[in-house]
Amino acid sequence: MVKRLIQYLAYQVYSVGRIEFEKRDYLKMRQSLLGKVIFTESTDLKEATVHYNQEAENKIKIGRDTIIRGELLVFRHGGEIGIGDHCIVGHGSRIWSSKSINIGDRVLIAHNVNIHDNVSHPLDSKERHEDFVHIVKHGLQNNVNLKEQEIVIEDDVWIGFNATIMKGVTIGKGAIIGANTVITKDIPPYAVVVGNPARIIKQTT
Repeated sequence: MVKRLIQYLAYQVYSVGRIEFEKRDYLKMRQSLLGKVIFTESTDLKEATVHYNQEAENKIKIGRDTIIRGELLVFRHGGEIGIGDHCIVGHGSRIWSSKSINIGDRVLIAHNVNIHDNVSHPLDSKERHEDFVHIVKHGLQNNVNLKEQEIVIEDDVWIGFNATIMKGVTIGKGAIIGANTVITKDIPPYAVVVGNPARIIKQTT
């Protein structure tokens, strides 16, 4: 009986200590993002990964009661990410910007979604190799042409797992993007879209 009580008390002390350590670590992480990311007290960044490669401040903005479980990245030569209120970005999802990605309110982004407003590397093979070497040795370049085009995702959109949103598209309000769908063209409001190539299978309200 005494042994069990000691074990129980030891576990409680360990649990409280771990919670306090995680809380301090999280507060330290939030503090490190100031000047880079604009967020509110209710923004949940506990499992977020943020790669902020610019000298310019506040190029990432996240609204209230939004949960980030995935990765946000702005390139060194440019990029802005705006995410509205009451959104979620699921585990393994990556939002990479070298131009502009604007996400509205109440947008649900499932796990392993890719949203990229650029082609990630130059199209010319020689330039692509030089870019790769520079990234490995020195990090992202200050001046590189990645064919950037703005992405806009309007309010109340739902993006299913493993979907890919490519540069230059607008996804209209309330649209649903099915799992594994690749979006390369604009999607009208309230459309349900599936497949690769993507096709509209119905409209919702």
